[in-house]
Amino acid sequence: MSRRRVVVTGLGLVTPVGIGVEESWSALVAGRSGIGPVTLFDASTFPTRIAGEVKGFDPEKYMEKKEARRNDRFIHFAVAAGEMAWKDSGLDVGKEDPERMGAIVGSGLGGLATIEETHATYMARGVRKISPFFVPSLIVNLAPGQLTMRYGMKGPSFSPVSACATGNHSIGEAMIYIERGTVDVMMAGGTEATITPLGLGGFCAARALSERNDAPEKASRPFDKGRDGFVAGEGAGIVVLEEYEHARRRGARIYAELAGYGATSDAYHVTSPAPEGEGGQRAMRMALADAGLPPEAVGYINAHGTSTPAGDVAECQAILQVFGEHARKGLRISSTKSMIGHLLGGAGGAEAVVTVLSLARGVLHPTVNVDEQDPQCPLDVIPNQAREVRVDAAMSNSFGFGGTNAVLVFKRI
Repeated sequence: MSRRRVVVTGLGLVTPVGIGVEESWSALVAGRSGIGPVTLFDASTFPTRIAGEVKGFDPEKYMEKKEARRNDRFIHFAVAAGEMAWKDSGLDVGKEDPERMGAIVGSGLGGLATIEETHATYMARGVRKISPFFVPSLIVNLAPGQLTMRYGMKGPSFSPVSACATGNHSIGEAMIYIERGTVDVMMAGGTEATITPLGLGGFCAARALSERNDAPEKASRPFDKGRDGFVAGEGAGIVVLEEYEHARRRGARIYAELAGYGATSDAYHVTSPAPEGEGGQRAMRMALADAGLPPEAVGYINAHGTSTPAGDVAECQAILQVFGEHARKGLRISSTKSMIGHLLGGAGGAEAVVTVLSLARGVLHPTVNVDEQDPQCPLDVIPNQAREVRVDAAMSNSFGFGGTNAVLVFKRI
């Protein structure tokens, strides 16, 4: 059986710079940061007191009040981004075979806020005060589960959990189901809502976060010599993937083709990347081979670009190894995280949406806060100003704790 082509027909975004695709995209192209002081809880005693929060989000716009109360914030984000993507795709539930649709949406930590709040309730008031909705409100697979129930999708529904690579793994695995003919339509991506005392505190304890509290908008600075750690973010990114002929028959607007997927492990260290990003190199090469493209065909990379001292250098080294001379002369890269922070399990989903828009609209958003570029990252990182550039193929990188790597390649159709 020949491999079926997979295209992107719907996009949904909830980010610290906007609720919705257009609001987020406009902010990113303008180079606006969504990072500021933490307001979701009192972080005054924390070494890091800044984050990329989603402001003004009302879950009751996307689900009934009772349902909103019974679900964690990470599920709220997934349902919102999923609804945006579904509406954008123009799909009609009544015209689709429910058994040939599914959802793969992951999260790095799931309902951490719900766990913290319920534990406090238990300690203060005992076991009988634990909500019967406690478990279904926090387990990761209820993000895609809620979407399948909403749209009557009876195909595959599950959640990869691979730290910061979760969103890319979700999209890549959904691609495989369509390629091999199991389904025709999949919703896929990632979601996260872990700006909580334990979430932020854990990363503070690991000394992974920027402590630039007096200048939050300047704190996330991938590839800059003065970077001092990443900034935690929250939100979701969801795409609707479709088999090409299925989309064409119904006259769908096609943003791009999802042409390649690569997934590898460093087998090296819990948190540090392998030397020269060796695992990331293999994932990039695998994704290119899967897409049937030479390195020179890629004009843009949406980098993992977290703003950590070791991670940014390892990614740049990996790109130089994979793309060779093209990396220095014809390739452009930028980091969405410079403006929205690191959405952890939601990062890959959001950045896939941004990568697709970059292809479709011929605009590459900047990496902001590059005041003095690190000489160990000798690439065109699109510093501080967006560019109008048409590219025919683009890559999105996601690398996670545990040495897990997932790379996607999109191309014009």
